[in-house]
Amino acid sequence: MVRVVTGGGALVVVGDVVTDMVALHGSPVMPGSDAAAEIVLRPGGSGANTAAWAARLGAEVRLLSRLGYDSSEWHLGELVRSGVHPHVAVDTDEPTAVVIAMVDKSGERTMLTHRGAGGLISEADWDPRVLDGAGLLHLSGYVLFAPRGLELARRAMADAAAAGVPISVDPSSTGPLREFGVERFLRETAPAGLIIPNLDEALLLTGATTAERAAVVLSEMYGTAVVKMGADGALAAVDGSVVATAAGLTAEVVDSTGAGDAFAAGFLTAALQGAGEAAALEAGCRAGAECVAQVGGRPRYGLDLNRLYPIHTD
Repeated sequence: MVRVVTGGGALVVVGDVVTDMVALHGSPVMPGSDAAAEIVLRPGGSGANTAAWAARLGAEVRLLSRLGYDSSEWHLGELVRSGVHPHVAVDTDEPTAVVIAMVDKSGERTMLTHRGAGGLISEADWDPRVLDGAGLLHLSGYVLFAPRGLELARRAMADAAAAGVPISVDPSSTGPLREFGVERFLRETAPAGLIIPNLDEALLLTGATTAERAAVVLSEMYGTAVVKMGADGALAAVDGSVVATAAGLTAEVVDSTGAGDAFAAGFLTAALQGAGEAAALEAGCRAGAECVAQVGGRPRYGLDLNRLYPIHTD
C-alpha cells in the first residue's frame, strides 16, 4: 500500500480552476498568419481537473480554490455536477483564470495562461475545517508559484501535518517550476510524503537522466515518488527503491490536456481505497488514457466532444 496514504477519508485538493479555450489545429501555427482550428470551451485547471476525475472514480473530494467574477456560477455548477464539493472564494475584481491551449494533430499542447483570480488565492481563503475527515491533502504546484499561494500552501501543509493528514504534491509544469527554483520547491514541499511529477519535472527536480533514477532520488526526499511517463506508463519508488511499474495503455490521443491530472486522480483514489503501488499506478494510467481520448481535461458529462459548453457569465 502507498505509505503516504493510510486508506479512506476525503481527498482535499488545493488548486486552480481555469476556463480552457482549446484550439485543435491540424497545420502548424505560423507567426503573422492564420491556421484553421476547431475551438471549444471547457472547464479546466490542474487542481480542478484532478478533483473532478477523483470524484468520477469514487472518491469524496473537496476542492479549495479561487474563482473570478466573470464565470464563477458556471464553474461552481460544473464542479458540483462532477461530484466535487467546492470550497471556493469569488474575487470581485479579477476574472477566473483563462488558458488558451493550442493542440496540434499529435495531441500535444502549447498554452497561453492568464492566472486571474487563481493567482491571488491566499491564506485568507483557507479553512482548516476542510481537513475534517480527510485522508489526503493534495497540492497543485501552481498554487506555490504565486507569493500569496505559497503562504496558503505553507499553512495548509502545517495544518495537515498537525492533524496527521498525509500530503501529496504535483509540481505541475517545468516552466514555472524552473522560475520558482528547484531547491526552493523541494524545500517548501518537504512536508509532503508523496510527489507526482511527470518525467520532465522529475528530471528537472533531480538532475537525473532516467525516470528510474529520478524516482529513486525523489523517494529518498519525500518517501514516495510516482513518475508519470505518458504513453510509456509510470513507475513508483518508495524510500529509495523502485517498487512498481505500469505500462502505458493504447489510446487515440485527441488532446493531452489534463492527462497528468487524471493520472494523479486515478492513483490517489486507488490508494485511498487501499490499493498497492502497482494497482494504483494502473488506475492512474487508465484515467490518463481516458482523458487523452477526449477534448479538455475533465470527465465528460454527455456533451459532444466538439461542442462549446454553455456559459452564462455573472
